[in-house]
Amino acid sequence: MGVEAEPFDERVRGVATLGHPVTRAVYRLLVERDQLSREVAADCLDIARSVAAFHLDKLVEAGLAEVHFERLTGRTGPGAGRPAKVYRRSKREIEVSLPARRYNLAGGLLAEAVERASTEGVPVRPALQDAAVETGQAIGRTARAEAGWRASRAKGRDALLRVLERNGYEPRLRDGEITLANCPFHALAEQHRDLVCGMNLDLLSGIIDGIGGDDSLSARLAPEPGHCCVRINAS
Repeated sequence: MGVEAEPFDERVRGVATLGHPVTRAVYRLLVERDQLSREVAADCLDIARSVAAFHLDKLVEAGLAEVHFERLTGRTGPGAGRPAKVYRRSKREIEVSLPARRYNLAGGLLAEAVERASTEGVPVRPALQDAAVETGQAIGRTARAEAGWRASRAKGRDALLRVLERNGYEPRLRDGEITLANCPFHALAEQHRDLVCGMNLDLLSGIIDGIGGDDSLSARLAPEPGHCCVRINAS
């Protein structure tokens, strides 16, 4: 299960690529056709081949399309000609929401908990706790590796702030405490507060553990309107 979203700037860049009407039209045609050559795109959209190539390559640069080469005539051997450059939609998924939301992460944790409960014969809530802690630890270990395994306490705290920012929590460090101005699971928390806030606490506790936080870092439930339900001591 993927544990971290792409950086916000990268996701915005991918979506912004479709802001140009010709690029958007080329992308729609690519989706309809499954694969597309420059020549076919030019003919279908009544644009010059060079223009079609430019916008197809823009999609590749933004990670929205992939390229491979094949002979479209079906001929092989001498005289068959050079393989054509063919474009396909990439498997990359882009989600941009303001404020940031991570419903894919929550869905993955909940699905894993149900699967564990079914296969291991354990209640769903303990299974969800285990899934959230383990996923958090994986996120934390990645952040720790980025900071360096021998990083100081201050660098470990900074690594935590960065990973919280990347995952949409909007952390604010004040007076030895990290408050989280945004809940990435907001709609779910509104409907299933105890379940989702507990999952969130376990996830963040796992992140702290994965980073190697000592007693100076600890997460607790502290619900407050307009904030995430979890606060982190960072004394």
